[in-house]
Amino acid sequence: MAETRENNPPADDLRLQEARPVDQELVMFLERDQLDAGTSVPVPRATLNRRVKVGLWALRVFVILVSIMVIYTFASKL
Repeated sequence: MAETRENNPPADDLRLQEARPVDQELVMFLERDQLDAGTSVPVPRATLNRRVKVGLWALRVFVILVSIMVIYTFASKL
């Protein structure tokens, strides 16, 4: 009984595997402008709380400082 469960994937997995080729076939029948119009839908901005915004700004400052250090090190070794 356990062997049949391992060899047979759940029905949901089978439906997902069957849906993928159908979606790909539908995309192949679209014209270029239809595909562009369908895939270029803008994504709304994420709402971030203050803590996340401060963390992202700190990360930006850190990347700029490290970049300056790398450029200085490279220039000083020339």
